[in-house]
Amino acid sequence: MERDWENFLFPYEEAVKELKLKFRTLRSQFEKEGHCPIEFVTGRVKPVASIKEKMVRRQIREERLADDMEDIAGIRIMCQFVEDIYTVVDIIRKRSDMQIIEERDYIANQKPSGYRSYHIVVRYPVQLLDEQTNIKVEIQIRTLAMNFWATIEHSLGYKYRGMFPKELKERLARSAEAAFLLDNEMSSIREEIQEAQELFNNKIKFIEKGQPPSQFEMIKEYHDERKRS
Repeated sequence: MERDWENFLFPYEEAVKELKLKFRTLRSQFEKEGHCPIEFVTGRVKPVASIKEKMVRRQIREERLADDMEDIAGIRIMCQFVEDIYTVVDIIRKRSDMQIIEERDYIANQKPSGYRSYHIVVRYPVQLLDEQTNIKVEIQIRTLAMNFWATIEHSLGYKYRGMFPKELKERLARSAEAAFLLDNEMSSIREEIQEAQELFNNKIKFIEKGQPPSQFEMIKEYHDERKRS
């Protein structure tokens, strides 16, 4: 008998909605204080077809699905700097509304492919109509450069079904190193970048007090759109 996927996935969808809201609220609070370690937050529930494919590939029995598949619900937090990633990790460790099950630091210990990111698997309580259920959620924290590389590598993985040609695998590994070098360069001028961002934010506040020229209106519109993302 086919599983009732709609009912099974409902608490996962609720967990993703709640966690996206919480991390976006956290970002708003940081922005009022100064530098924000969170650039933006996304989330998703794994499609049923992907769940079934992974069950076959990992030999996961249906009755063990909720326990053995940790990424049915996923949150992705993007940061500007590598240092920000560890700031976010510390924030998650201190939260009382979720329990950390496992941490995997693929930044200090990158995968052979070149993949870098910080993964945290948490158990998150979701209140349903007549009960509370604890949902496993995988939180991935990475820089924008890491995310760009991972997105491209993931897309190519579908094309080649994970069996990359040797030359492509080598080029991906080199590009992963280039992305990490970019992150390191950005970290080395972090203070200058943050100072420029603070000046930008102060300019926005100044503009809001008067009648801004049209070019400043466009800057403000872009700034507001980024906040809503």
